[in-house]
Amino acid sequence: MKKVMIVEDSPVDCEHLSRILRDAGCDISTAPSGDAALDMLQRSRPDLVLMDVNMPGTDGFATARKMSRQADTKNIPVVFVTSKDQKADRVFAQMLGAKGYVTKPYQAADILAFL
Repeated sequence: MKKVMIVEDSPVDCEHLSRILRDAGCDISTAPSGDAALDMLQRSRPDLVLMDVNMPGTDGFATARKMSRQADTKNIPVVFVTSKDQKADRVFAQMLGAKGYVTKPYQAADILAFL
């Protein structure tokens, strides 16, 4: 069973992603912010992180940057799931080493493609 962490401040979006992944047989953990995710990553090692960009406090880009600088989290793949759809955002995500970039609204297949 694949372990996936969802980092999303919107309860509706978090539940939608959770449902898609649960239906695919994944073990889900959730964090409402980048700071909470970084804290949780110290205790658990998911196989994949799905992360929003726009969040209060530490945004998704900064969280991914922090993950890449820590030995125990730098190899966890990150897929951004966001409403930001500018070319510059996609390029920045690539520069951060993101495994993927999915824009909202999305289909279940868009998310499941990264499992």
